[in-house]
Amino acid sequence: MSTQTASTGVPGTGPDDGIPFGTKLAQLAEQRPDDTALTVIARDGTAHSMTFAELDRRANQWGRALAAAGAQVGSLVALAIPNSQEFILAALGCWKVGAVPVPMRWDLPDWERSRVLEVIDPIVVVDDHTRDALASRAAAESDGPLPEVVSPHANGICSSGSTGMPKVILTLAQGVWTPESSFPFLAAWAPTPQPQTILVPGPMYHTNGFSPLTYLLGGDRLVVLEKFDAATVVDAIERYRITNFTATPTMLARIAALPDIRERDLSSVAWILQGAAVMPHALLHTWFELLSPEQVVMAYGMTENLGLTALRGDEWLAHRGSVGRGFRDTEVQILGLDGQPVGVHEHGEIYLRSPMSAGYHYLGGAPLLPSTPDGFRTAGDIGHVDADGYLYIADRRSDMIITGGANVFPAEVECALVEHELIIDVVVIGLSDPEWGRRVHAVIQPADPVNPLAEHEVIAYAKTRLAAYKVPKTVEFVDEIPRTAATKVNRSAMIEARGG
Repeated sequence: MSTQTASTGVPGTGPDDGIPFGTKLAQLAEQRPDDTALTVIARDGTAHSMTFAELDRRANQWGRALAAAGAQVGSLVALAIPNSQEFILAALGCWKVGAVPVPMRWDLPDWERSRVLEVIDPIVVVDDHTRDALASRAAAESDGPLPEVVSPHANGICSSGSTGMPKVILTLAQGVWTPESSFPFLAAWAPTPQPQTILVPGPMYHTNGFSPLTYLLGGDRLVVLEKFDAATVVDAIERYRITNFTATPTMLARIAALPDIRERDLSSVAWILQGAAVMPHALLHTWFELLSPEQVVMAYGMTENLGLTALRGDEWLAHRGSVGRGFRDTEVQILGLDGQPVGVHEHGEIYLRSPMSAGYHYLGGAPLLPSTPDGFRTAGDIGHVDADGYLYIADRRSDMIITGGANVFPAEVECALVEHELIIDVVVIGLSDPEWGRRVHAVIQPADPVNPLAEHEVIAYAKTRLAAYKVPKTVEFVDEIPRTAATKVNRSAMIEARGG
């Protein structure tokens, strides 16, 4: 690889800096032209595959189509379509011309969609309105090689804003591939054969769904579901001999609940990675039985890529409830309110520092997460470490609700609901729920207590403004929401009063 990187000819890249994403795909097309690179499984179960050679040619065409639409080096391109060939070709096409793909939810109501696009301010939007035209334009373009360029940012990722405004996280890492980009998680514990056959069961607008593209560039095969379905996941594992996948606890619960799951052939699966929320212990033990503790890896991190902790199932059994130790040289510190480190088993705010983190920038104008002078950063989560250095999460960000593995910031939901003329005040909290982990619950003070809205009316209104996973699942009405003189509410007390 080093001899190839030395000849990139791109300023700022060399043997130690990696290979531009577009160049790496072209190299794979030359070295392994007939190997299957990508399979996309449609909602009806039909599948379409592409080789590395075909994927490279079509990425060149999409790159030219995006350039014709105005994209150039550094341009932001919003990808607002579901998992599909076009989504992947558009992302690869961006890298071919040095643009920056920014995946976003495709199913947002107009109110929320417009706010997100205002923050991204993309030069091109790939959505239901432009998808076919761009695909037709791409089909008419040359599929020959493009000049070598580097995307100044590998990608952006959309995230809910804690202030009620959308937030777009733009990585400061360039669009260049290094071997570390395709380092399998399990390889930190045991030899892991490559190439892998990686299933992508979740949406690619999420960081866990988008990051497998760097594994594709490392030579792994991706099998992408247009939409998650538990039965389709198991069918794909058997048909394509899937070696690994990443999933949320909610996904894993639905797969484990399939009536015939213990009779299905999971023998090809070398490992799975669980992230996005803490795994319920009973569900974890189920997966230990379906696979083995040594094949289940859990990780803790955040979209801003401050660092990662991880552990394997056999370690978890010795450190129950932990989310692991620092992964790939990530350092963990627990700091008290005075900013000083606390002792073992003492709770404090979790700070991470990692050499693999290139840093980030918020397009939405939100302030960066707090950091220490020596480079440790925090997302505001609370936890402790044990004597062996294993991290335990006591509470994720105090306001954030993790529901079905997705992050919901109450302020954003409140911002949408309070615009209803019959709602004078609202507080959104997360309540314990057996299916979702925590469910989004709205406490509403109606403008007219005599004729308040009905619960179904509030939910219907929310559905016109918010993504489905952010919509409150339950609603209650109160005469007055208790606030301090500074208009603050004690969310913890409200949650406790409602059973946690």
